[in-house]
Amino acid sequence: MNYFNYFTEIEDAFIRRRGKHLLLSPMDWALIEGWKARGVPLHVVLRGVEQSFDSYEAKPRRRSVKSLFYCQEEVEAQYAEWLESQLGATPLAAAQAQEETPAKSEPAATGNGALPFPREVIAGHLAEARARVERAFVEQEARGGAGELCEALARAAARLSDLEKDFAAAARPDAEQLEGALNDLDNLLDRAVRASLAAAQLEARRANAAAQLEPYRKRMERATYEQTLDSLLAKLLREDCNLPRLSLFYL
Repeated sequence: MNYFNYFTEIEDAFIRRRGKHLLLSPMDWALIEGWKARGVPLHVVLRGVEQSFDSYEAKPRRRSVKSLFYCQEEVEAQYAEWLESQLGATPLAAAQAQEETPAKSEPAATGNGALPFPREVIAGHLAEARARVERAFVEQEARGGAGELCEALARAAARLSDLEKDFAAAARPDAEQLEGALNDLDNLLDRAVRASLAAAQLEARRANAAAQLEPYRKRMERATYEQTLDSLLAKLLREDCNLPRLSLFYL
């Protein structure tokens, strides 16, 4: 499986089965982030999406499917079955099970220097991310922002500058290594943003995220709900600080 296909494969499968182009909502993306963070294999999610639409088409309803949350219950059921099937499996068998879904034709992101996206697109993403983090640092300083957040923004901007230069100079850039560094910076900024807020501010933002998820909560497993809520909260807090997502998944 192409490491960078997790989000796009799920999005493509949902749009294809729905039959009409429909952009995923921020909450849909938070749901996918939750599945990824919990380690739900791509082929399990795709099977859940396919089964959900098979059931829908067997008994057509007046309302069309508008959100990936329609498939959430079936994905959880498929994941539970997959976990049960892995009990006692050897590490090799488990690894092979996660490779059931064929990757797209784009090159795999491995240490051999192959890139999942055009080189100029990744270079542009790094440059834009650095510029936005630098602007956020200036804005935080002007507002007398918390020291920890300002420090994290400065560190992130400097590290992004280094990554940008290394990527430009490398004859065969390592995409997975780059993605790992970007994920580390994403986590650094998420922690710093939360630490900069008073408890009441953080709770108010969490309540806002929970309100957005409320229509779906009864149909979600607790672990899925908590992970999706956390992803959505992180998104809202980043928007408050005008911070981009750095991971290549968001290209």
